[in-house]
Order: sequence, then C-alpha cells, then structure tokens
Amino acid sequence: EASRDEPAGRIVIGLPPSMGRLLTVPLVEGFRRALPKARLAIVEGLSAHLAEWISTGRVDIGLLHNPEPQPALEVTPVLEEPLGLVSLAEKRGGKGAVRGAGKKVSPRDTATLKELTRLPLILPERSHAMRKLLETQAALSGHKLNVALEISSVQSILDLVRAGHGHALLTPSALAASGDAAAFRLRPLVEPRLTSTLCLAVSAHKPATPLSRHVFRMLRELVVAAGHAQKAPSHNKTR
Repeated sequence: EASRDEPAGRIVIGLPPSMGRLLTVPLVEGFRRALPKARLAIVEGLSAHLAEWISTGRVDIGLLHNPEPQPALEVTPVLEEPLGLVSLAEKRGGKGAVRGAGKKVSPRDTATLKELTRLPLILPERSHAMRKLLETQAALSGHKLNVALEISSVQSILDLVRAGHGHALLTPSALAASGDAAAFRLRPLVEPRLTSTLCLAVSAHKPATPLSRHVFRMLRELVVAAGHAQKAPSHNKTR
C-alpha cells in the first residue's frame, strides 16, 4: 500500500557538459536511493540543443544556461553565477605564459570588459548563450572582442588555456567541473558585471508526473548545493 504511489517509469534529464561532470554521479546515486522503481536516462548537450529536445519531447527536464523566452518551455531560474576571466595560474618562480597575449594580465582580482579586448579569447561559437551575452554587452559598450579561437567544449577550452593559447570566460562551476581549478586563475568580470543564469526547463505543454516533480526537486537541490560549494572556499582563488 505504501509503495503504490511511489513514482515509476522512465525520465530523461538533459545537462550541459560542464554541469554534467558535477551532477551526474550525485544525481544517479540520489535517484537510485529515492526512486528504485523508476529508470533514469541522462543526455548532454548545449543549452540551445537541450531547449529543442525538451520542446520535441526527447528530454523531460533540462538545465539551460540563459535560455531565451519561448512558448514551448516553462523555465525556473535556480542558480546565478558571475562570469570570470580564466587565465593560466602563475607558477612559482615564473609566470604562466600566453602566446600572443600582448599586454600582461592585470594583477587585480577582477577583470573589466575593456581588458578583455586586449587579450586573445577562447570562446564557444556564436550560438552559445554565454557567447551571445558577451557579444551583446561588448557591442553596447563600443568594444570588440579579440576572439582567437572558437571552441564549444569547456574542457577543450581549458586545455587550450593551459597550453598558453589564450584566456577564457567561464563560471566558477564550469571551472570546478574541470577537476583542476588550481591550475587556473579566475577573476570575476566587473565593469560591467555579467552573470550566467542556470535554469531548470520543462515542456509547457506536457503535464507533470509524480516522477518528474520528484526529479525536478532533486535536481534543483543538487544545483543549489553545487552553487553554495563554489562560493564557500573563497581562499581557493589562485593568485
């Protein structure tokens, strides 16, 4: 009798690659403990792709970065993170060199949009939500970004930063997902301050089920916990 109303069935979750590295293990473990009668599938993709998959029914719940308003989606903001300039951390006895970097990176703990124009940037391609945000703000401010490389994979972007090919613009959670945040220096972007909002999205036309409601709450709690974990260790900033 107690198990009669226990959520069952199959649910598909869509995660951006950076959040996938942070959330997949705790999500699977929590799902198996709380929902033994249900089945979980996880797919990864860029926010634009996930939005399309939710609209067409391929994905039930997705995590999207800065989703554009559209009638087919019901969106709930869950985490706002600052965008920051990611550079190779300075090494003891030397500095992390960047090929073709031009002017040196400021020793300040923050970065400005004007400073970005003097640095070679490794950014996602133009359809990426974060790239659109940066390009729009740069245009409004009368600046032009120096895009050295266009790479969609966050891990590949960080590999290129590590190899000295430029700098990146990422959130703290994306850097933490790399598993080697200490190798980089992250400086929040100010003047202007830019943030990336992570949202939970579901179909606006598909009725919620006991299983989808349970997983929605579970995923929201995991994302919020991940956000708190990035804010807590303020001494982790690499200088």
